[in-house]
Amino acid sequence: MKKLLALASAAALLGGEVLAEEYPTKTIEVITHAGNGGGTDVTTRMMMIRARRELGADMVVVNKRGGGGATAMDYYLTQEADGHSILTFTIGHSATVALGKTDLTLDDVRPIARGTDDPQILMTRCGVYDNAEAFVAAQKDDPLTYGTTQLGNIDDVSAFMFTRRGELATPKIIPFDGGGELATQLVAGAVDVAVLNLSEAGSQISAGDICPMVVLAPERMSGLPDVSTAQELGIDANFSTVRGFVVHADTPDDVAAKIEASLMNAMSHSIYQGFLTSVGLDANSVAGSDVWGNQLTSMQADMDAALRELGFIE
Repeated sequence: MKKLLALASAAALLGGEVLAEEYPTKTIEVITHAGNGGGTDVTTRMMMIRARRELGADMVVVNKRGGGGATAMDYYLTQEADGHSILTFTIGHSATVALGKTDLTLDDVRPIARGTDDPQILMTRCGVYDNAEAFVAAQKDDPLTYGTTQLGNIDDVSAFMFTRRGELATPKIIPFDGGGELATQLVAGAVDVAVLNLSEAGSQISAGDICPMVVLAPERMSGLPDVSTAQELGIDANFSTVRGFVVHADTPDDVAAKIEASLMNAMSHSIYQGFLTSVGLDANSVAGSDVWGNQLTSMQADMDAALRELGFIE
């Protein structure tokens, strides 16, 4: 009997090892909160173009919209921790976690790789301000109207924290349905400032209708080398639309390592790099689990603090 139990135990261990070595054994779901064509959806699909080959398996996008990412995160909690489901995680998810709108926490996931690090940019109609300093000075006493694409999330948090930490007048916030509409309404004069990413206003910037004023990042963007950062203006406000990938915290180490290596190879390929260039980003957007994990932790802490400071969390 003891010999049979020992054999059974060894077989179970061997079976576990083979499962990890043979991963993946079925289609891999990549779960996003964005609808088809949204920035997160596009980023996910671009990653998958080469990741399918790297992993040797089919990959499908599962769009779970609603609740600022809560629907996608709660759905992800129901999936097995075997590496056959991957969650696309963004700065918006950090806000949803901070607001307690999902059962998921950072303890439930482990970082795999970052796909984009797209700084928030404060943009105005061209010709209104001579430079970033004039833009900031205009808000010392009188508030400007800021357009955002959401409330209680990265866009309005960026606007509020920039003005608060710069000791500027509290902005008036007007939300719009999407970045394209916001860029159009900025040109039309419906708002004074738009909180956008570079890709959302690329055509208007090229046409000379919209001018980026301040990049909310520690360093200047390669696509906007002449645009000042908030740090350069003495304002500690760094916010990015970050998109990356996580798996369940209990995913076997060797499976997680294989996923990370595959995604990193996929996003280092010229196809994905070309996508980054097309939206004004560069290779620095792509980072592995160590960098991405540290950013996840700091991003969550910053979002918790910002939403609490702004009164969204009691």
